[in-house]
This record gives sequence, C-alpha cells and structure tokens, in this order.
Amino acid sequence: MVGPVRPQFVLFGSSIVQFSFGNQGWGAILAHLYSRRADIILRGYSGWNSRRALEILGQVFPKKSAVQPSLVIVYFGGNDSVLPHPSGLGQHVPLQEYIENMRNIAIHLKSLSDKTRIIFLSAPCINEAQIAQTIGELGQLRRKNESCRIYSEACLKLCREINVKGIDLWSALQKRDDWRDVCFTRDGIHLTSEGSKIVAKEILKVLREAEWQPSLYWKSMPMEFGQPSPYDPQFFSDGNTTINVSDGISEEFLEWD
Repeated sequence: MVGPVRPQFVLFGSSIVQFSFGNQGWGAILAHLYSRRADIILRGYSGWNSRRALEILGQVFPKKSAVQPSLVIVYFGGNDSVLPHPSGLGQHVPLQEYIENMRNIAIHLKSLSDKTRIIFLSAPCINEAQIAQTIGELGQLRRKNESCRIYSEACLKLCREINVKGIDLWSALQKRDDWRDVCFTRDGIHLTSEGSKIVAKEILKVLREAEWQPSLYWKSMPMEFGQPSPYDPQFFSDGNTTINVSDGISEEFLEWD
C-alpha cells in the first residue's frame, strides 16, 4: 500500500469494465482525469454475468476492509441478456433473477460505508450486423438489441426504486446517428474510443450533478500535494516568481469540464 490514501473509485463488471483501460477506454479517461485526486481501481471480469458477480462480491468488497471505496461503478447486464441456450448453460440470467442479483449487489455495496456511492451502468445497445459478420449467425441470434433494451430498462427501474444513480447506456450510445459505425469494435459488442467517450461523459455528468458530500466530481476534489512550492517552475524573467502547475488544467482536460 502506498500513501497518502486517496479516495478509491472501483469499476466492477464484465468485459465492458475489464477492457475499459485499453483502446482509450472510459476507465482510462477517468484514471487520467482523476490523477492526483482518486485511485481508479479495475475489477472487471470478461464474460461474467450478475449471477457470478454475486458469488464473489464479498471477496471483491470485504465488509471488514480498513478502507472502503468512495465510489463503485457497476456494470452487468449485457451478458445476462444473452438469450438462453437449450442446454441451460451459458451466460443468460432470467430477467427477474438479474434484477434481484443487482438489488443484492447494491445492498452489499451500501453496507460498506455511509460514504460509499454507487452508479449502475445499464446494458448498452449492440450492433447485431457486426456480431453476425464477426462471430456468425449463431452469435447474432444469441445477442439481440431488443433483449439489451429490456435488461437496460429493468436496471434503470431498479435504480429508481433503491435510490442508486443509473446511467442509460442503451439510449446514450444511440444518440449518435452513426452509432452503429463508430461505437463498437469489430465484434459489435465492445466499445471503441468513441463509444467510451460517451460512457465517460455520462459518468462525469452524474458526478457533476450529484448532491453528494463530499463531491466526487474531478474538478471539485482536492489535488494531492497541490500546495505551492519554491521548487515550482519559473516562467518569468524576474527569477522570483514560480507557478504552481498542479493547479493547471491542460487543454486536453477541457473536453471533460
């Protein structure tokens, strides 16, 4: 463990989370914005559904941990919504069980700390044509955009019931007219950098507007070791003036302001 201890933001979910640090993903965007403010911790498990997540929830988020996360962003639903296989095997989780699994995940996370905040990401849309091209008709038949919509709406309804912030990824991605062409990698399921930008902006919007104390919006959080110092760079010819560059916001950050 290194110190000082920063607020911890945990990203918990399936492959949309696991891959979020690659390809200019939304996890990487958050890690960049929150550098020197919070630690973004990745707990993503490719292929998992809410049933499997619930089985290991206490191991990932132990109640007796000395430090509890300030924020947990949870994503499960895309794999749960896969249509059932006749064998009974596979990722599919019936809708009502999915809802209860997500409810129990929220109950556990709320029990960690009075200051632990939660955001649920709903199942995003998919590009069925891309899926068919990449993994064949069988894969396309197992994943349906309409099924994603049903699970997305169920997640958001649950969020309203249990007072958890919810983000409608199914609708957010489709706000772009060209969403099918720009939001997904070749498999039609996972996110490109453009798709991830949409996810990051939706998360930041929630963090900016939430009435949480303390605020978890990146510009509102203190910068670690941000005090001015005589060792700061000099940018003036008088030789007596230094600039605290900790306070500076580079041009690339302005997109997320």
